[in-house]
Amino acid sequence: MATIKGTKKQARKRHRQSLERRMRNRSVRTRVRRQMRLMRAALAEGDAKKVQELLPGTMSVIDVGWRKGVFHRNSAARYKSRMMRQANAVISGKEA
Repeated sequence: MATIKGTKKQARKRHRQSLERRMRNRSVRTRVRRQMRLMRAALAEGDAKKVQELLPGTMSVIDVGWRKGVFHRNSAARYKSRMMRQANAVISGKEA
């Protein structure tokens, strides 16, 4: 963080806080995206056993992203709904 001599103490603090929040949000968002990528790969393969293993963890990670304020509530619900619909199709034997 480059500090400028004329900047206010409050502005420096806000900038520092925003950087901390950005890093925190980035780690949560990365976890969610990584888990969703794993889930989509399992869905594409059509591996019902792997999908059943990954499904609870994926739903939990998406909920964590929503609770921490990284994702909007409706976005998290949309991700979960689409994942669940595709997972149920693979588990029941139909093509997603």
